Amino acid sequence: MKILELKEVHKIYNGSEVKVHAVNGVTIDFQEAEFAAIVGPSGSGKTTLLNLIGGLDKPTSGKIIIDGTDLSLLKSSELIDFRMRNIGFVFQSYNLIPVLTAKENVEFIMSLQRRTREERDKRTYELLKAVGLSDRMKSRPSKLSGGQQQRVAVARALASKPKFVLADEPTANLDSKSASTLLEIMETLNHEEKITFIFSTHDARVVKMAHRVITLEDGKVVSDDVRE
Repeated sequence: MKILELKEVHKIYNGSEVKVHAVNGVTIDFQEAEFAAIVGPSGSGKTTLLNLIGGLDKPTSGKIIIDGTDLSLLKSSELIDFRMRNIGFVFQSYNLIPVLTAKENVEFIMSLQRRTREERDKRTYELLKAVGLSDRMKSRPSKLSGGQQQRVAVARALASKPKFVLADEPTANLDSKSASTLLEIMETLNHEEKITFIFSTHDARVVKMAHRVITLEDGKVVSDDVRE
């Protein structure tokens, strides 16, 4: 089932001296439960494309449609609500709230969604168990390793049961063992939760595990390799 459509998406930044065409006419679809990697050299438009898909930035032109909803037609408040309910984010720098425990970080978005305490507790425990951290629920980020923090970030991204998760260089700050563990967890959750994962990455390990690899150059899709 198709859950994401990009139609002739452009993003142009107007600099003081030159215009930068960061995303240049991208037309592409994503299906439910895909495990896809967007690759390309630095400056190719990977992060910009992820930010556009996630509604963190607006395209200069073109359409981004998520599960039938055209993001360009949403007001700012509607977009925030839509993003909260449909999209999970995993960032290179973890972006955990330092004063909250692992449990509190994961359940934070569910609190905004006004889920019941019982729902929040159940979902948080399930996710932290899935990422191997059910014994660190009361730990704050400063007491966790980088790999553990990123696993909490993955659990947080999945807390709202989003349509898909956008992961921008999620393994960039991790050692080899932590990165491999994280990727195995994400692949397992992809199968079990049927959530689409879209990565922006330079990491060969992510590319190897991906079922689809989309290559960008100068903001354009130059290849789209779907693997069995």
